[in-house]
Amino acid sequence: MVDMDKERIKGSAQQQKGAVKEGLGKILGDEKLKAEGKMDKAEGKVRNAVGSAKDAVRDMSKPKH
Repeated sequence: MVDMDKERIKGSAQQQKGAVKEGLGKILGDEKLKAEGKMDKAEGKVRNAVGSAKDAVRDMSKPKH
């Protein structure tokens, strides 16, 4: 099993939630909901990047056989 940092998982979930909010905002003509969705997506991307960095550090610190 691949070790994946929890931040990456949370970030991916948040990006998807943001995409849904943004889509609903577009459909409903709700600019506030659309903006919230964009913010959620951006925050999710940051969390995902932080998690990826943690994964990379963890992988570098593992002893090689």
